[in-house]
Amino acid sequence: MFRLTDYMQQLITPTPPPRPRAAATVRPVVIWNLTRRCNLRCRHCYTVSADVDFPGELSHDQALATLDDLGDFGVPALILSGGEPLDRFDFFDLARAARPKVRMLALSTNGTKIHGQTADRVAEIGFEYVGISIDGIGATNDWFRGVDGAFNDAVRGVRECRARGIKVGLRFTLTRDNAGQLPDLLRLCDDEGVDKFYLSHLVYAGRGDKNRGEDAVHDHTRAALDTLIARGWQAATGQAPLDIVTGNNDADAVYLLRWAERHFDAASVAHLRAHMQAWGGNSSGLGVANIDTLGRVHPDTYWSDYTVGNVKTARFSDLWTGDDPMLAHLRRRPRPLKGRCGACAYRSVCGGNTRIRALQLTGDPWAEDPACYLDNAEIGLPEADRLTVTPFRGKRHDPAHRFQ
Repeated sequence: MFRLTDYMQQLITPTPPPRPRAAATVRPVVIWNLTRRCNLRCRHCYTVSADVDFPGELSHDQALATLDDLGDFGVPALILSGGEPLDRFDFFDLARAARPKVRMLALSTNGTKIHGQTADRVAEIGFEYVGISIDGIGATNDWFRGVDGAFNDAVRGVRECRARGIKVGLRFTLTRDNAGQLPDLLRLCDDEGVDKFYLSHLVYAGRGDKNRGEDAVHDHTRAALDTLIARGWQAATGQAPLDIVTGNNDADAVYLLRWAERHFDAASVAHLRAHMQAWGGNSSGLGVANIDTLGRVHPDTYWSDYTVGNVKTARFSDLWTGDDPMLAHLRRRPRPLKGRCGACAYRSVCGGNTRIRALQLTGDPWAEDPACYLDNAEIGLPEADRLTVTPFRGKRHDPAHRFQ
C-alpha cells in the first residue's frame, strides 16, 4: 500500500525516515478472507465469490484458534475481508474476539449490508476503519458489481458508518472502463465526508485475471495518478482533508517522486526518496500476508496459486517464520528482478512492484511487471532498451520451482 498523502506531507513537514527493520522482526498486516460467500458478482473479484455456501471454510473453533495465534504473534493489523465478510455465520463473534488482540482492526466490505442493526453492531465492535468498495457512479458501479442497486446500497453504508462515528473509506479498482469516473468518486468522498480513498490497480487474479483486458492502459493510469496527486496536494496542505492511498502498483511511488523532482529542490526530493526507500515498496511475503477462506496462507491476497501452509494444521506464526523458499525470496532486498524492473534506477523505491502480475503473464515471478506505466527514460534506461513482455502461454506451473 502506497500512502500518497502521507508522503506528500513529507515535502511540507519533513520528519526523520524510519529505520529499516530486519525481515525476521517484521510482523505482517494480515488480510483474512473469512468467507467466499458474497451477495455481489464483481467482475474483478480475486476470490471468485458467489452467493452460496462454499465447503471447507474454517470452523468457528478453528477461526478462534487462529485469532489467538495472530494475537500472540503480534500482528499489527488485521483486515477482515471476503467474499463479503458480513455473510459469514459467526462474523460478529470473530470480530469481537479479534478486537483486543490487534492494534488495528479493519473491515473490507461492499457496504450493501451496513444499515440498521447491522450498522449498530459494526459500530459496537470498534473497527478503526471500514473500507467500502465502489467502482463508479450509479449504473457503472452496478455493472462492475453485477447487481442493480449496489451503488445506492453502498452509499447508504457509507452514510450509516459516518452517522455512527466510524472512520470510513472508499475502495476503487481502476480499469479502462471506469477510469473517467475517478474525479466523480473523489467528489463523492468530499460530499459524503469520507475519511480515506483507496485506489487499487487491477491484479490478474480470480475474475481479475479473466478480465485482464479491462486493465487501465498506461495513459489512463498516468492520468489517474495526476488526478490523485492534485487532490493529494490539497489534502497535504490542509485545503481539503482526505487520506489517499493506492495499492497493487508500487510504481505509483516512483511517479510521485518524479513529480516531486519537477516541483521541489534536490534536498526535498532526497528526503522523500529516503522515506520511500525505508518503506521499500512491494511488501508481499514480508509486511503483508493473507489467510484465505480455506485457511491457506499466501504471501498476499493475489497469490492464491502458492500456499505456504494451512492454519487448520499449523499455526500461522510457525508458517510465516518457517523456511518457505518463496517467502525467503520475496523478502530479499534487492529481489532477483529481470528486464526493466531489474535495471530500473528506482527498484529500491518500488521493490519490483507486483510480482503476481509478472507471474500470471509470463510464468516467471521475477520478470518485469507489465503494469509499470513509466517509460524507460523515467526509470533511467535508454529508450532503445525497452523489452517486450512475452505472454505466458504454457501450462500454469507451480511457482515454487522458481524459488529453489
